Amino acid sequence: MFQQQTSNSGIRSGARLLDIIYHETVRSVRKSHGNAIFALITNIMQTVIFVLAFYVMFSVLGLQSLAVRGDFMLYIMSGIFLFMTHTKTLGAISNSDGPTSAMMKHAPMNTLVAISAAALGSLYIQLLSLAVILFVYHVAFTPVVIYQPIPALGMLLVAWFSGVAIGMVFLAAKPWAPAFIGIFTTVYARANMIASGKMFVANSLPADRRHMFDWNPLFHAIDQARGYTFINYNPHYTSYTYPLILSVVLLMVGLMGEFYTRKHASISWTAGK
Repeated sequence: MFQQQTSNSGIRSGARLLDIIYHETVRSVRKSHGNAIFALITNIMQTVIFVLAFYVMFSVLGLQSLAVRGDFMLYIMSGIFLFMTHTKTLGAISNSDGPTSAMMKHAPMNTLVAISAAALGSLYIQLLSLAVILFVYHVAFTPVVIYQPIPALGMLLVAWFSGVAIGMVFLAAKPWAPAFIGIFTTVYARANMIASGKMFVANSLPADRRHMFDWNPLFHAIDQARGYTFINYNPHYTSYTYPLILSVVLLMVGLMGEFYTRKHASISWTAGK
């Protein structure tokens, strides 16, 4: 008679799950730094350093002619933003709390909450960083003009979604071979420095070299994003459907792998390491 009666309706359960995901997302955003503002500033500075490094490299090597006709800095940022979003999201998902994490000892917590929070936290930081950088560039340097801003933002979400999907595969395989998956994740991120195609456009690639980049969903997302960003560029050899379909397939594989790992993983696997 002194127990509180709670409703277990679907709406109440869904609202409770969303509330847990929200609080875990806040925790994931603050994980890199106790102050969320400093975490945002750190990410902004990383992005700005990337942009400036590529600007100097293009200028020194005389590669500006390879860019799309239009705002050269916007051309660089369109590649860097998607690259950073994809890479940061992949790292956040693959390093999220697994089934043997101490956080899983708390009753409301589960791997779905941890994965969702890592994905949403990474997207939040990247979108906020993008908005701040574009605002400062628009106000302090030159007006930013994006040909089709909504589809361009959609390509950023495609890059984020592909990072989630690939990160899920790495997360599912990580408990079985943590050292190998850690190395492979680093190699994949480093390979994307070139394979993502952020330094060039697909239309400029020779036909015999295009196959070296076609496998990469990020390559398609960046090239399509530039098609929506610049009125003078129309991508002929990439598609937004390929990264979407591939990401859905990889996400299903990752979810099945994570389910299997969750049922068999044991904390004793890493007890001696």
